[in-house]
Amino acid sequence: MATGTSTKSKVFLHSFIIAGCFIMIYPLLWMLVSSFKDNTEIFVNTSLIPKKMTFDNYVQGWAGLSGFTFGRFFLNTFFLVGMCIVGTLISCSMAAYAFARLSFFMKKVFFAIMLMTLMLPFHVTVIPQYIMFNKFGWINSYWPLILPKFLGVEAFFIFLIVQFIRSLPRELDQAAEIDGCGPIKMYWYLIIPLTVPALMTTSIFTFIWTWNDFFSQLLYVSEIRMFPVALALRMFTDSMGDNSWGALFAMSILSLVPVFAVFIFFQRYLIEGISTGGLKG
Repeated sequence: MATGTSTKSKVFLHSFIIAGCFIMIYPLLWMLVSSFKDNTEIFVNTSLIPKKMTFDNYVQGWAGLSGFTFGRFFLNTFFLVGMCIVGTLISCSMAAYAFARLSFFMKKVFFAIMLMTLMLPFHVTVIPQYIMFNKFGWINSYWPLILPKFLGVEAFFIFLIVQFIRSLPRELDQAAEIDGCGPIKMYWYLIIPLTVPALMTTSIFTFIWTWNDFFSQLLYVSEIRMFPVALALRMFTDSMGDNSWGALFAMSILSLVPVFAVFIFFQRYLIEGISTGGLKG
């Protein structure tokens, strides 16, 4: 009797989870199917089975707008994401190494101030940052989006790497000192190789957040030739009502492919970096 009740509970639980998953991914499935529908059919036929499948939306979407193909927008995004990842890894790993291993004046105070920035809403700093970058003449360029990443502004990643470095035995540092390693060599040859999971986690989050960022890119980039994917997708919608929904959905699906690929192929590092840094810190 108990076995039958347990089986029914498992069936109910799995059915509930499957139903919940379907509800969550239904909008994505609908967008995928709609990318193969004609514009006139998208909002008329709401089923997941198109009456007539067409690839014209992908052809039209990839052709782009204003003389620029969507390939150009993907290249812009990959360049922006790549530079942000490099800047974040360099600055955050160096700051984390200093907080975790070095001793300097007011170290705890600076670390506390760094953690306090996590509680500061992004919108509070938008106007001061815009005024500053405008005075520098950096509006309509990638500098406001890239340069801060090289200055260690991501407190979350600094804290994550700090916790990971603190989990490493101090005996390794002592052995490196005996072999003649100074702080710089110890950082490059010892700490960096051992913190690969945390650095991979930082890279994955930076990739996803930068790829999906819309507000900052909208704020600082205005020329179409410099548009990343997030801004380019907005070009398919017209305030006058002339919207290319099929092309928009098609390019939206393509824009999700890199994000899914990065998450699927590197999720092992993501889980390892978060769990190790959080549990052993």
